[in-house]
Amino acid sequence: MIPRCPWCGDDPLYCAYHDREWGVPEWDARSLWEKLILDGFQAGLSWITILKKRDNFRAAFEGFQPEAIARWGEPQILTALANPGIIRHRGKIEGTVKNARAYLALQEKGDFAALLWDHVGGTPRQNRPASGRDIPAETPESQAMSKMLKQAGFTFVGPTIVYAFMQACGLVNDHLVTCHAHDRVTALASQSRQG
Repeated sequence: MIPRCPWCGDDPLYCAYHDREWGVPEWDARSLWEKLILDGFQAGLSWITILKKRDNFRAAFEGFQPEAIARWGEPQILTALANPGIIRHRGKIEGTVKNARAYLALQEKGDFAALLWDHVGGTPRQNRPASGRDIPAETPESQAMSKMLKQAGFTFVGPTIVYAFMQACGLVNDHLVTCHAHDRVTALASQSRQG
């Protein structure tokens, strides 16, 4: 049996996500934005719920193209609210439109990815948790990132959501030291942003 972080259980989809995506450093601004939006939709739910609907979210939200979503009005919001393939929560859908506009405004000032990565000094933070008890729900870095995003106009970006996002996107490596992915993700940290 492959040693993994226990949170993914034995669901094949969840295990594949854990093995291939979670904790892998993401440097692309638009991909980071998509993951931040999906983490916002997770609020109050389990990640597997979002993961199972991820393709539906991508279809419903025009491939997570912020330029398209920023133009949404009430007709598009109502269409999304009627879509059984996604989480039909008006606040989160409206928040996605607001977040698209905030993302585009930040991109005009600088690189969204660089703004996020600056919170960990531009390099993935390497943690060495022995168990889930060693992993915090939030950190000073996630609190600072949450504050910056809120000031920029983002919603559903509290420090706990932001820390989950940081874990998922490899800004921090919270794979347990006993997990087969820990060392592989650690090695990825030495690669450049272009690598």
